[in-house]
Amino acid sequence: MNSRQVVGIGVGAAFLVAATVVLLTFERPPVLTVQRGFRGTGMELVYNPRMLEVQAALQVLPEVLEPADDEDPRASEIYQNVQVLGNLSAGQFGRIMQAMTAWVSPEDKVEGGGCGYCHNLENFAEDSVYTKVVARRMLQMTQQINAQYANHVGVTGVTCYTCHRGNPVPQNVWSTQPANTSWAGGFAEVATGQNRPSRAAGLSSLPFDPFTPFLLDDQPIRIQGRTPLPSGNNQSTKQTEWTYALMMHFSNSLGVGCVNCHNSQQFSSWEESTPQRVTAWHGIGMLRDINRNYIQTLQPVFPAHRLGPEGDPLKANCTTCHQGAYKPLYGAPMLRDYPELNRVTQNPTEMRAP
Repeated sequence: MNSRQVVGIGVGAAFLVAATVVLLTFERPPVLTVQRGFRGTGMELVYNPRMLEVQAALQVLPEVLEPADDEDPRASEIYQNVQVLGNLSAGQFGRIMQAMTAWVSPEDKVEGGGCGYCHNLENFAEDSVYTKVVARRMLQMTQQINAQYANHVGVTGVTCYTCHRGNPVPQNVWSTQPANTSWAGGFAEVATGQNRPSRAAGLSSLPFDPFTPFLLDDQPIRIQGRTPLPSGNNQSTKQTEWTYALMMHFSNSLGVGCVNCHNSQQFSSWEESTPQRVTAWHGIGMLRDINRNYIQTLQPVFPAHRLGPEGDPLKANCTTCHQGAYKPLYGAPMLRDYPELNRVTQNPTEMRAP
């Protein structure tokens, strides 16, 4: 092999490596960019039109039911064992039940759907069907979110449809996964689950379960120091990787990049961040609240097939509501059409655990 052949092979290999890097690090054109800050600072969000089409198909709104009269007798006066929505008129109560059926267990799409999915059709008042107990608690959770977490959900609020989208179990939920110390894919898998590709972490070699420590427990997320030197910052590389895994989840859930919340020139500065960073901070608190106090407490109620491999219930994360959109359902104000789900429960007995 002469020198020209060696040079040729070297150039070809370099070109192949460069082409591979381009393919792996850039979106295939065409792409759309939205400027979020000064030019030249990298404050741009990059969108792939092909992915936007996929996301749009997930953000379809259901038909809005006709409003009901508020002058009827109260639901608690007509029906038995109405613990949460008894303050509604009978008409409003029936409307919400009809909407919930369409949002969670539509009869034409879900086997065993319709009213019988949650009720004993021979005695609607009794709680023998576990899904009725769960639905009651989820109604309380929805009211809690709309009443206490306006800093995250705004006036848009949430309804059952925000998460369920016509499915008995939301399509994007999570449970704690067992650690696997076996060999995986030719690489030793450590206790954090690294070397086990996970969509939650962008299919990267980051910890595959960032939800248990951050969206159920309240482990600290900050890993960046506040000073140029590392004095006082004892965060480890491992903690940094956990945080990055969570950030990957945020990005994938909303279909956005880092600069949706952060200033590319000063990631750690809250003062220079976008308003969305504060909104996300409130969202983390909201998820911890609902996962711990509303979903986890239902563990004794759920049958085994509705629990994760570690025996915990299926819980919520950012994708549960957002499903790839920067705002769930692109910010459609469904709560405006169903204000009954925004009422703060007044009777303390209505907030009792099921």
